[in-house]
Amino acid sequence: MKTPLSILVADDHALVRRTLRRWLEAASDLTVVADVGTADEAVTEAERLEPDLVLLDVDMPGMVCFDAARLIKARHPDVRIVFLSAFFHDRYIAQALAVGASGYVTKNEPPEVLIKALRSVASGTAYYSPEVRSRIVIDTGGVGLAPGPRPRAAALSEREVQVLQYIARGMSKREIADMLRLSERTVNCHCASLMAKLDIHDRVELARYAIREGLVEP
Repeated sequence: MKTPLSILVADDHALVRRTLRRWLEAASDLTVVADVGTADEAVTEAERLEPDLVLLDVDMPGMVCFDAARLIKARHPDVRIVFLSAFFHDRYIAQALAVGASGYVTKNEPPEVLIKALRSVASGTAYYSPEVRSRIVIDTGGVGLAPGPRPRAAALSEREVQVLQYIARGMSKREIADMLRLSERTVNCHCASLMAKLDIHDRVELARYAIREGLVEP
C-alpha cells in the first residue's frame, strides 16, 4: 500500500464533498486529488488522475453510479471503488458487488470508520458497513447477496435495470440511448420487455416502481 493514498470523491452535494475532503485530508496518509458532483465527472477525472481509490455516492444526477464504476474498472482495473450511501437496498448492494466494488460504507458511519474502510480497501481487504454485511454472504464462490424473497425486479436483466433507473430519472428514450450508447430501437425493446415482465404499462408507473423497489432514490 503506497502512501499517501490518492482518493477521488464524487458526491452531488457540495457540502458533503467539502466535509469528506476535510475529514480525509486530516489523515496524513490520505490525499483527495479531486472532488466532483456527478458520476460522469468521476469517470472523466478517474481517467485523468488515475487515483488509488474512488469514493462514489450511490445517488447522483446523470450517469448511474454503477455504470460509472463499471467504466472506471474497465479502463483502470487497479482502481478500487468504494460506494458511500445513506441507503443500502438489496438491489444497490447487488449492483455494487456486480461491478466489483471493494467497499460499501453507509453515511451513518463516523469519519474514523470511513478512513479505516479506505485504508482496509487500499490494502486489499474489502469493507462493508454492518447493515450491508448483514445482507451478504461470503463463501468459496465469492461474495453475494444473501437469499431472500424474490422481487419482480429479480427477473430483469442488468441492462433492463439500467434502463429502468434512467426512466425513473425522467430521461427520454433518446437520452437513455445516448447515455448507454445504444440505438433508440434497442431502448424501445428494453422498455417493452420491462413493461411485460413487471406488468406495468406506463412510464410514470415504471418510475414509481423503481423508487418503491429502491432502484433509485425519490
